[in-house]
Amino acid sequence: MESMIKTWLVMPILFLYASYLHYCVNGKSQVPCVFIFGDSLSDCGNNNNLPTSPKSNYSPYGIDFPVGPTGRFTNGRTSVDIITQVLGFEKFIPPFANTSGSDILKGVNYASGGAGIRNETSKATGFVISLGLQLTNHGVTVSQIATRLGSLDKAQQYLNKCLYYVNIGSNDYINNYFLPELYPTSKIYSPQQYAEALIQELSLNLLALHGIGARNYVLVGLGRLGCTPNAIYTRGTNGSCVDEENAHAFIFNAKLKSQVNVFMKNFSADSKFIFINSTFESDGQNSDRFVVSNAPCCPSKLSGECIPDERPCYNRSEYVFWDEFHPTEASNLLTAMRSYDSHNSGFTYPMDIKHLVEHETKLELESTNEIPSNLGTSS
Repeated sequence: MESMIKTWLVMPILFLYASYLHYCVNGKSQVPCVFIFGDSLSDCGNNNNLPTSPKSNYSPYGIDFPVGPTGRFTNGRTSVDIITQVLGFEKFIPPFANTSGSDILKGVNYASGGAGIRNETSKATGFVISLGLQLTNHGVTVSQIATRLGSLDKAQQYLNKCLYYVNIGSNDYINNYFLPELYPTSKIYSPQQYAEALIQELSLNLLALHGIGARNYVLVGLGRLGCTPNAIYTRGTNGSCVDEENAHAFIFNAKLKSQVNVFMKNFSADSKFIFINSTFESDGQNSDRFVVSNAPCCPSKLSGECIPDERPCYNRSEYVFWDEFHPTEASNLLTAMRSYDSHNSGFTYPMDIKHLVEHETKLELESTNEIPSNLGTSS
């Protein structure tokens, strides 16, 4: 997993981030809308009123967010919050639970803490919005957009230009496969078979999105599941990552990357897919960038989430993890900037988000013969 950034490395990243935001201020967003599907790594409030235990709409969650606790499972912004800011959106993409009016034309966040690709994942914690149900909610949004734009065809033409961000799968292991006392999956599937089953189900959902207008996909792989503070504590590894759990993430990510190749071959004419490799670590990354990588910043409950109203660490910009599962805003910032503008093909494949949206912009401008020189050579 990614570890915390030392001060001398934080400043260049913040400068780069500020430069992108300055470029976007008062400008047009690089895509018209962003639709977000996933779990607690992206949830921004969809779980707040659900009968479920995964919730984060209380202090100290949101301690560094402008309006305090919102249902984000971190101290500030999530990675996709930061990505949308860099893309030029003035407001954060709202949760489906709170969307109204013209908000939907900028995008909707359907992510739900505890959600998985499989419907049964996390059911022991209460009701969560699985990926399939998130797509059902998106269908509602598409119908509303069609009503606003005048027809389903016009809605799909609009959606063709939007970005679809999908970050899900961790709970299918943490709250399913790794709990044999509650779920039978580890008895039914080998690690390879389980990953294949997950990718097959995920692919069907992505194809369903394609059928109603999605063309530009960002598919985020799993992080190092065995390096969360919860995994380290519960497996008793004396501060070291749990290699067995990390192995599952590597298998899943390899299959997801292969599926991206399949999609690009089958939809080369009209769609773009990119894969974010969340298990990737460059040489010396942990020792150079992170101060505290194996402990949470906030005092945690048995479930791994923050204890309500307890005081978190004061130096949270030096921690990878906010609670026992979720990264801090500082860690999210690093992930977001690497996802948007990465010069390492080990992290983004076959391109980063910046080049994905530039490619879409170039295609749109080509149709009007208006190609700026800075876009003409994009790869």
